[in-house]
Amino acid sequence: MNIDRLINTFDTGLRTIFAASTAARQRPDASIDEPALNNQSRQHAAALMRINHVGEVCAQALYSGQALTSKSPHIVSALQHAADEETDHLAWCEARINELGGRKSMLNPLWYAGSFMLGAVAGALSDKWNLGFLAETEKQVAAHLQNHLNLLDETDIKTRTIVEQMQQDEAAHAAEASQLGGGELPAPVKLGMQLASKIMTKTAYYI
Repeated sequence: MNIDRLINTFDTGLRTIFAASTAARQRPDASIDEPALNNQSRQHAAALMRINHVGEVCAQALYSGQALTSKSPHIVSALQHAADEETDHLAWCEARINELGGRKSMLNPLWYAGSFMLGAVAGALSDKWNLGFLAETEKQVAAHLQNHLNLLDETDIKTRTIVEQMQQDEAAHAAEASQLGGGELPAPVKLGMQLASKIMTKTAYYI
């Protein structure tokens, strides 16, 4: 295995878990004024954005694991493109959490480790299943973000705008993976991913 790839993978993990992320793109809500939210709405929005931040931590871990074990430079390039946009999401979520007076999940190292192992297994499989895993992950994340849009205060335009842009990016990643030849995952695998996501979201809302 390429030593440079190992070093980059380790560095990505450390930066994702412990360092403040920096976005390459401007925040989609940059021109929107802060809404006048009551304390309950702010706490709820902060908890939802903490869940979204955990989702982005998991995405970075999945992509790193997949890229580390994938044998296709073409797929590694696609994973890196998705990871770059997910870094923007990490930064946006973290900044919004801070603005809302919240905090990041204390279990981020655990989320990252588990997701990295899943990604490494997917990457070691065929290109078809590696891309299929990427596509299904992004589809489920996009649906999860839609649920958050339904739960957020309608007046919280700043948070909603961030989530909407994230949703668009995730859908684009899923479409790209499918176009590159991603296969449809078996129903039991999809169900397992959904159950794992539910455990994560319910835990990250509080911890």
